Amino acid sequence: MSQDRNALCCLILQEHFGELISKVAQVLLKKGPCILKYILVESGLQLKQVKKLLCLLIQHNIVTFDFNKKGLTEYTIHCDVIQWRIRFPRYIYCAKTLYGDAAELLVEELLHKGRCLMSETIIAITDKLNEALDASGHPGITAGLVKEKFESLAKTHFIQRCRSCLDKEVTDEAAAGQPPDEEELYIIPKMDIDGEASRKRKLSTEGEGTPAKRSRTESKESAEVPKDDGVYWRVNFARFHQHIRDQTLVASTASKIDTKAGEVLRTFLRLSETKFSSGSTTSSAISVNEVFHALPKELFLTRHVLEMYMTMLCDDMNGMFNKVDEMSGGLYAVNFYKGLQEIAKAHLESVVQERFGSKCLRIFRVLLMKQHSKQKQIEDYAMISAKEAKELLYNMFSENFITLTEVSKTPDHAPSRTFYLFNVDIPQVTRIVQQRCYKAVKNAMIRRETEVAEHRRLLDKKERVDAILATLTDKEQREEIEQTISPPEQEQILKIKRIVRMLDQCETQLYHVVFYIVVG
Repeated sequence: MSQDRNALCCLILQEHFGELISKVAQVLLKKGPCILKYILVESGLQLKQVKKLLCLLIQHNIVTFDFNKKGLTEYTIHCDVIQWRIRFPRYIYCAKTLYGDAAELLVEELLHKGRCLMSETIIAITDKLNEALDASGHPGITAGLVKEKFESLAKTHFIQRCRSCLDKEVTDEAAAGQPPDEEELYIIPKMDIDGEASRKRKLSTEGEGTPAKRSRTESKESAEVPKDDGVYWRVNFARFHQHIRDQTLVASTASKIDTKAGEVLRTFLRLSETKFSSGSTTSSAISVNEVFHALPKELFLTRHVLEMYMTMLCDDMNGMFNKVDEMSGGLYAVNFYKGLQEIAKAHLESVVQERFGSKCLRIFRVLLMKQHSKQKQIEDYAMISAKEAKELLYNMFSENFITLTEVSKTPDHAPSRTFYLFNVDIPQVTRIVQQRCYKAVKNAMIRRETEVAEHRRLLDKKERVDAILATLTDKEQREEIEQTISPPEQEQILKIKRIVRMLDQCETQLYHVVFYIVVG
């Protein structure tokens, strides 16, 4: 694992959880799976602190633990889960666009807490929504409506039960020689959520008053355990990545063919989205009949036109969409690997163009298309002079964006009797771009922290003024408080906010590139 990636993970954890937790993470990132004693020695922290920090990391699904050969508990950190925290706004936005505001708040709550009980999450979100509705004068909603959104997220696998809840069942099935059922991760516990919500509110109301009354209420709360106690839920990141991948493939198809072709592919992917595992490279086979009946009515596509679009997708999408059988009017499947590979190549081509120029991009595309080629062939295909082609080739070769293979006609490898073939090693170029993206994200985070730290006094002053203005209603008083920040300070604040916003967007876009390059 690269130093830039480790440093980026430590920065993300430090930003979200503080400096102490980044020390524990640094040990695990550097040494791999470790026992508690080793973490304690390397981090220099106290035993109580290390235990609390490890519990917090486990709570947020960043660290997992297992027994080694000696029977000792080893802790393992997962870099991907740390880096996915950059994409949290994207996950929340996906939930909002698919299922509405309640689903948005549910996903946000699960991301914020790592793992939660279903009853606690639904009651908390119901209270939040009712507070917002009361302020706007709209009627409140019941916990049952929020539970429906929770069930929708679980049914489509966007959230899942934590596997630790199924340890007993997994152990029993493993002993019987049977694999655990994946569907158990999405079973909703049966309980009266409206009754649970009213009980919680009654207990919270009884707790108001004297300290003795509050203590009695707390003991009553501790005695009454929720029916779903021990069944914790978390966000299924793989399912969100699958949805983002599908949306990208649909957008790519719409731009290459037309919007109706994109809608046909969207319908196809929606029909097959829960019928295969998130790590599968191909989708399950879907018939034309199923796609035809599931198409939106506003597209006005006949069966014949739909078959024409299916044929067009097979011909024009570089092997991403394939016909696998003739039964039921034709069975089709999507090859995700080939589709994402084309998207990854498009990102790499964009990097080459920005770094080396348009002529180098022509050479790069020639090598992608023709594979191993001699310099003379590249000159002819790219229509570039010999002198210029030689300079451009060796510029990219020095940056490891292209590779050189020597094929000698004689055993002595004499230069005059050796062919020099240029080629693009996609995995190597991907690793180079990936590491540079990690470094760029790290630098953007450091720059953002530096900008905020340098102008901390001015930003704190702005926050205090905003807090005072929020409590004032008199216009003259508000104007007087606003004048405490001078025009030059206002300009400086706007400049800082603009820089911070640009750096935030930079982080998100860079990790967006990393996501598609790594997956592709």
